[in-house]
Amino acid sequence: MTDFSSIFGLALGLVASGDGELYAIIALSLRVTLTAVAIGCLVGLPLGAFLAVVRFPGHGAVTALLNAFMGLPPVVVGLVVYLLLSRAGPLGVLGLLYTPTAMIIAQAVLVTPLIAALARQSLSDLHGEYDELFQSLGLSTRRKMAALIWDGRYSLSTAALAGFGRAIAEVGAVIIVGGNIEHVTRVMTTAIALETSKGDLALALALGIILMTLSLAVNAAVLSLNRTARRLAYA
Repeated sequence: MTDFSSIFGLALGLVASGDGELYAIIALSLRVTLTAVAIGCLVGLPLGAFLAVVRFPGHGAVTALLNAFMGLPPVVVGLVVYLLLSRAGPLGVLGLLYTPTAMIIAQAVLVTPLIAALARQSLSDLHGEYDELFQSLGLSTRRKMAALIWDGRYSLSTAALAGFGRAIAEVGAVIIVGGNIEHVTRVMTTAIALETSKGDLALALALGIILMTLSLAVNAAVLSLNRTARRLAYA
């Protein structure tokens, strides 16, 4: 108990003191994750809106495949991205392997299907409510998608936050393509794994505290947005 108390105290001290190494890792984690989620939203939200509005042969299969991709194993994504970016791969000439860019690519691949699938689910329900109005106005597919995305923005914010929650806690893919290089590609999850194996439990626990705080903040934001969306729906 004493050992744990001392380690916990050291961890809180690192968080409170603004330890440079700790906050450099946090900053890189946020930069990688937020960029990946932004890419996921730019691709996933229009894709989800398109699938909510347009029916075409094979629509059910595409939807099922998208839902299946929500559970993509991170290590498999990491392996595929590694093969693409390695020297022998088709994108090897770009020299992106073991850089933050490679980590962003891997995380974007992970979160885009999740954001798209959640967006499709939300916007399909909304489209059912608006379908007659859209037909009477004679709106094009693009304008229907834009209207749904705007009116469903609170629900879509929940999808984006879900993507952030998955990306910020991910370790398998980023360690494969990033290499966990100090001051270059070391993020919170990979640093926790490394520092725990090294026995530096204070730094690992400090990072764990920050990661848990971010996760709780994301969950609180999701609940708040859901309440706001329901309140507006019944207003």
